[in-house]
Amino acid sequence: MAKALSKSQLAGEIATKAELSKKQAVEILEHLASLAYKHAKNTFVLPGLGKLVLVNRKARIGRNPATGEQINIPAKRVVKFRVAKAAKDAILGG
Repeated sequence: MAKALSKSQLAGEIATKAELSKKQAVEILEHLASLAYKHAKNTFVLPGLGKLVLVNRKARIGRNPATGEQINIPAKRVVKFRVAKAAKDAILGG
């Protein structure tokens, strides 16, 4: 299995493609991440990739795998990433 691109490798690819310096590409990546954090509560869309959404999970009963004892898991909000159809088709070849 291939290794994931590191931040510096990703910035290098962006810098080469857009004819920018690596420092500018890193700033773009950091700004994109900060925008995603700031706007995730209203859903943040990356066109062609997917979107970040907040989801409310209901309270439920779970099990402690070590003892088998039932435990109550409280309701909470979680962040999910929904992959765009275009990304699925490009990756999976649909």
